[in-house]
Amino acid sequence: MTHILIADDHPLFRAALVQAVREVMPGARLVEVASLDAVHRWLEDNPDTDLVLLDLHMPGGHGLAGLAGLRCRHPQVAVAMVSANEDPAVMQRAIEHGAQAFIPKSAPLEQIREALAAVFACQTWLPPAARMRRIESQPDRELARKLGSLTAQQFRVLELVALGKLNKQIADVLGIQERTVKAHLQAIFEKLGARNRTQAGVLLRQLELTDPARQLESA
Repeated sequence: MTHILIADDHPLFRAALVQAVREVMPGARLVEVASLDAVHRWLEDNPDTDLVLLDLHMPGGHGLAGLAGLRCRHPQVAVAMVSANEDPAVMQRAIEHGAQAFIPKSAPLEQIREALAAVFACQTWLPPAARMRRIESQPDRELARKLGSLTAQQFRVLELVALGKLNKQIADVLGIQERTVKAHLQAIFEKLGARNRTQAGVLLRQLELTDPARQLESA
């Protein structure tokens, strides 16, 4: 049986996506979560999950940083991004950072069917408009390569560094010793080519994106 995790903090859209996926793959087992932390918890307990449909701007995700962390910590699981953001450049960046597909929330059922078929055939998928505007980003490719070289624990340390946490705070959050945090930081600096924690944090924050929907709400 195919196991699919649907991760979106908007209940109405989550319900709509569940219905769409059920029509496309009626035999799949579907599970819903509403935060990135819940995604990680589910995958730690259910590593046989086949696919995560991940909202680009879900709580705790910080745009593409959430995708990068998911690929680092759970590399065995395929990820398809789902978003109201239809910027072709953002879609291409998501592919560079490990997504197998980028499905607009406005996509019709046939496109969702096409995207899921591509993912399960180990192919990448973008909507037609994004395919016509191929945008290659060497900086994104290089950053994705560097982030992909981190271990899962090193990525978690980097995430906390980017949030401004001190070594002792990181140790408390992760339940490790402070000297272990320092060792992880040294390895992170070497792998990312960063001289210090500030530079390392800046590299990860390059993946942060503003949610267009929230921009409209605050306008």
